[in-house]
Amino acid sequence: MYSTEQKKTLLRIARCAIERAKIPETSEPELMEHRATFVTLEIGGQLRGCIGMLEAFRPLAEDVAENAFAAAFHDPRFPPVSPAELDELYISISVLSPPEEMVFSSEKDLLEQIRPGIDGLILQEGFHKGTFLPSVWEQLPETEVFFGQLKLKAGLSPSYWSDSLRVFRYTAEYIQ
Repeated sequence: MYSTEQKKTLLRIARCAIERAKIPETSEPELMEHRATFVTLEIGGQLRGCIGMLEAFRPLAEDVAENAFAAAFHDPRFPPVSPAELDELYISISVLSPPEEMVFSSEKDLLEQIRPGIDGLILQEGFHKGTFLPSVWEQLPETEVFFGQLKLKAGLSPSYWSDSLRVFRYTAEYIQ
């Protein structure tokens, strides 16, 4: 969906935000559309930070900058990225499609509808909420395991089921 130059611009925006440098300005219409993103940081293949939004409420370029900074300095799972780590930092951006609520009659029906490797999922049950990006399929390729781990992430038991459970799916375009 995005051109090679647009992808380079978004990655440059993310890096500048992390390095607290002047962020390149853009007026490209595609980069000004309101889109939800996640920015993932890795060092040596290990997760170093990941922050994002599930709903689009600001321009793509701005969302990337804000989420890149937050992933580097405000992911509660990690200490802030140090200056010594900057050169080792690998940045990837996930641009999300709008989430669509899934309609299902049972957990079996839901699991049959999920598209491994394609769907990111949002699970919601009352105050419990969790999401897995489509890239998580690389670590959890089995649908039942993927969904069970998503329940855990949302604060539920892997065997939990309720007719009030809501599940949304989305896809992502990856920029690396």
